[in-house]
Amino acid sequence: MTRTSDLLTLTPAGLYCPPGDFHIDATRGVPRNLVTHAHSDHARGGHQTVMATEETLDIMELRLGAAFCRQRQIVRYGEQILVGDVRVSFHPAGHILGSAQIAIEQDGFRVVVSGDFKRAADPTCTPFEVVACDAYVTEATFGLPVFAFPDPDAELAKLLGSRELFPERTHVVGAYALGKAQRVMRMLAVAGYDRPVWYHEAIAPLAGYYGRRGIDLGDIRPVADASPKTLAGEIVIATPGALKNGWAEQFPDPLIATASGWMNVRARARQVGVQLPLVISDHADWPALCATAKDVGAGELWVTHGETEALVHWATLEGLDACPLDIIGYGDEDGEPAVAVAA
Repeated sequence: MTRTSDLLTLTPAGLYCPPGDFHIDATRGVPRNLVTHAHSDHARGGHQTVMATEETLDIMELRLGAAFCRQRQIVRYGEQILVGDVRVSFHPAGHILGSAQIAIEQDGFRVVVSGDFKRAADPTCTPFEVVACDAYVTEATFGLPVFAFPDPDAELAKLLGSRELFPERTHVVGAYALGKAQRVMRMLAVAGYDRPVWYHEAIAPLAGYYGRRGIDLGDIRPVADASPKTLAGEIVIATPGALKNGWAEQFPDPLIATASGWMNVRARARQVGVQLPLVISDHADWPALCATAKDVGAGELWVTHGETEALVHWATLEGLDACPLDIIGYGDEDGEPAVAVAA
């Protein structure tokens, strides 16, 4: 009888499937790597062959250059592919554009590696799909009961309300360049915001790619096209690195906001200098992590990164065979607040 350990094992490069002879989200160069999504903690260069969705491969090229691997293989959602002695399929993870869960199946036994995922609605990517399985490999970035996220549209309304209340101030929103920035832009457009949304130059390539994929981000413009002093009352999207480096100080009386699941902890938001915390996360919160573990029907749960101990403890109480995995390097890109903690 096939077991989880027959299909997946942990190596220095990360998760490895022996009967398929491939890694998933390898942390160093390997012969064959299957990639769940294009955030840099999961998508690195230096591999011989990379299998991923078309969007993930495109974004990897934008971020890493055309030579990030020797050979690419595009996988469509739901497509069944024989790799070595196992069948592999990719399914929507709802994390960012092109993100996928990877299912591995042999002799009727299925393991699903979720990568990063969320269950909340996001107008910029395909919604999460529940994939029934025998074993589920999950993240736990926000794997504590304190993380129960509010409606993201209600959080966006806080930003629009603040702009009405303080029309003389530039509202600078910290958002990661891949996924979160485009999501906030699209949410503003859907909400009927009728002013231009300005953005930091580092967001430009990815915003352009989302547009080419048919995702309408509204009237977005680079800050370089305007004098910063003329952007009083406007909304500006900035990268976390820009906020850490004081980039927002060029605007009139800037009001610093941050869109992140970490903003669920108000004391943490104050500590890092965020005046307007917006709890908008691209990860599953505690209720969604628990619900997903039940929904997929798996008897075994592996937890790759984040607050692994709490989720493993919960799963054990629920009767699941659960264990943490120590994969160094995951969570580095979008797991920290957008403003550095003061020394």
